Amino acid sequence: MMKYLFILLLTALFLISCNDNSRKVLTVGKPNIIFILADDLGYADIEPFGQKIIQTPELKRLAAEGMIFTDHYSGNTICAPSRYSLMTGLHPGNAYVRGNRQSKPTGQLPLPEGTTTVSTLLKSAGYNTAMIGKWALGNVGNSGDPVNFGWDLSYGYNDQILAHNYYPEFLIRNGKKEYLQNEVKYLSKERYHKGLGSYSTVKKEYSHDLMVNEALQFIRNQKEDPFFFYLPLLIPHSNPEAPSGERLEVPDFGIYEDSVSWNKETKGYAAMISRLDKDVGRIVDLLIDLNLEKNTIVIFTSDNGAEPGEVFTDYFNSNGPFRGGKRDMYEGGIRAPMIAWWPGTIEAGKVNNHISAFWDFLPTACDLAGIEIPENIDGISFLPALLGESQQTHKYLYWEFPSRGFKTAVRKGKWKAVQARFDQELELYNLDTDPGEENNVASEYPVIVEEMKDIINEAHTPSALFPRPDELKE
Repeated sequence: MMKYLFILLLTALFLISCNDNSRKVLTVGKPNIIFILADDLGYADIEPFGQKIIQTPELKRLAAEGMIFTDHYSGNTICAPSRYSLMTGLHPGNAYVRGNRQSKPTGQLPLPEGTTTVSTLLKSAGYNTAMIGKWALGNVGNSGDPVNFGWDLSYGYNDQILAHNYYPEFLIRNGKKEYLQNEVKYLSKERYHKGLGSYSTVKKEYSHDLMVNEALQFIRNQKEDPFFFYLPLLIPHSNPEAPSGERLEVPDFGIYEDSVSWNKETKGYAAMISRLDKDVGRIVDLLIDLNLEKNTIVIFTSDNGAEPGEVFTDYFNSNGPFRGGKRDMYEGGIRAPMIAWWPGTIEAGKVNNHISAFWDFLPTACDLAGIEIPENIDGISFLPALLGESQQTHKYLYWEFPSRGFKTAVRKGKWKAVQARFDQELELYNLDTDPGEENNVASEYPVIVEEMKDIINEAHTPSALFPRPDELKE
């Protein structure tokens, strides 16, 4: 009998060791999940990823206590399609939303009814859910209204054009407008924004501060059930509709006030990022004060690269060693800084070069929640990487951006292929030796180029809304 029990014990220990990831997560039950998304933040805009001028001590602390991912990628090179990939687990070649497209009367192309999202999955798994910030995937009353996608609380902007203005006329809470004390001037309907672009002549209530205060209150209200909190903030996106010199909107320049050689927008850019940094610290400190830190994972990243060619992004070297920026398929447009923090579970101070992308978040969240990962998605859970375990890798990552001539990119191991326009030849770069994508080696590796072309055709699903040039009817 004792021999039989001993064999059972050994068998149980063996099975546990084979499922080590589940064992580690189950020691804390279903963890809380906080996903903080910056807007147009460059790879090197924060200290853990090489920033030398803008001070971000809280993100530096987060990285020192957690894990940074050096080879993480956003969902796309601009706002709405990047967020779509984050919420659905689909890469741009299989996405419904593949570009920024306005929808009448306001808002962007809405999520179709019944779309499976991270929020619907976690809500069904017993999580309390909140989305505070910029949604950009539908508006009040249409199929993409956030109230349709499992959020117990949604607060902020539904429309990304309205979100250019940090001192808006109103914010939206659970489908209803809450008017603010700002006085707003809307611009001509003849312009690209169809009259939704604006700037404020009286600035009393700064939306970033309102949303962060709402975020802190949501966390304080969580006591019993696990929560999923998505915080897609606006910083450091500019307001292109504001008067010249006023596009980087922030209540004060803080520690950069006396930087006399800087213009106002350079000061504003730095002040916005330091303000964001401070508020990340406030969230982390609150988790610690509430004794939630060991049962909460915090992920911080950006939706795409920084605007290229601006005085302030050039001055701060916002995209670091990488070529290009927002709207490009080069690394500066799509590689994003990512930090994951989970005291007691993620080993502190770790640097991880696992190649991952936004569409990996949905399966990772499912793994964290202990629920089944949906079929027919493109993402791979990176929970093993977070736990220091053996990690499954992608065969490749794929992006397409229909605007500006239809751009595509593929990352496969050390190789990166870029097609800057559909009518141009494929470029090829070895990111191990050339992370800045300066030396196109396509002519030296024709076999790899052909393989990349095959991947582009394999990964692209035709879209009636965002057709590839060769799919257009004559």
